[in-house]
Amino acid sequence: MTKKYHLTAVPYALWLFLFVIAPIVLLVYKSFFDPAGHLTLSNYSTYLTSWTYLRMSVNSIVYAAIITLATLLISYPAAYFLTKLKHKQLWLMLIILPTWINLLLKAYAFIGIFGHSGAVNGFLTFIGLGSRQFLFTDFAFIFVAAYIELPFMILPIFNAIDDIDDNLIQAGYDLGTSRFQNFWQIVLPLSMNGVRAGVQAVFIPSLSLFMLTRLIGGNRVITLGTAIEEHFLVTQNWGMGATIGMVLIMTMFVVMFLTREREAKG
Repeated sequence: MTKKYHLTAVPYALWLFLFVIAPIVLLVYKSFFDPAGHLTLSNYSTYLTSWTYLRMSVNSIVYAAIITLATLLISYPAAYFLTKLKHKQLWLMLIILPTWINLLLKAYAFIGIFGHSGAVNGFLTFIGLGSRQFLFTDFAFIFVAAYIELPFMILPIFNAIDDIDDNLIQAGYDLGTSRFQNFWQIVLPLSMNGVRAGVQAVFIPSLSLFMLTRLIGGNRVITLGTAIEEHFLVTQNWGMGATIGMVLIMTMFVVMFLTREREAKG
């Protein structure tokens, strides 16, 4: 039985090695080489002393934080409301459905929506406000990124709220709590695991966005993801690109540590 169990674990171990461990090891290795192939620490030195890279890091964290906060403010009420619906699983599936559509297709759809002759400007012109510049702005980038990440925030929060025992909520009402007190003292604390999982699922990918910065932000939104793409595909400075990738990975581990589940004391 034990031997059979070990055999079934082989595909998962192989997948983990090929697509998680090996790429990280390769990034670590490449980050210590310059474009000429010489072993060096200059990539890390350049990153830590260059105002350009430090500003990109701050921009990436700020944009990721805004996107995460925007999705959280929308997702928590939406997830809470979904748990009260009769056919909640059906509605949840409809919300998750857009994730099946290719990211590039969604980006081009929003280019059409926010473009100068797009639906938004068409509506503004129709009501007499005239057209506005929406595409290639911070607002457009954050809006589209938040829309794309929304299902990944809603799903864990929905599951966390849906798993709360109704008897606990009813007990709160029996003890004389108001609807707001019941939510604040029972529902919200018990759903924090879902919130933490949602923050991880949104914040971490938002740190490394590069396609949307090109198509929606029009290169006016500069992040570390953009810099990685530039170094690997344009300047061919793979060492610097790998160094920035390692910084992103370390930042992701920090985010996961800060949003981990805390053990109850005492």
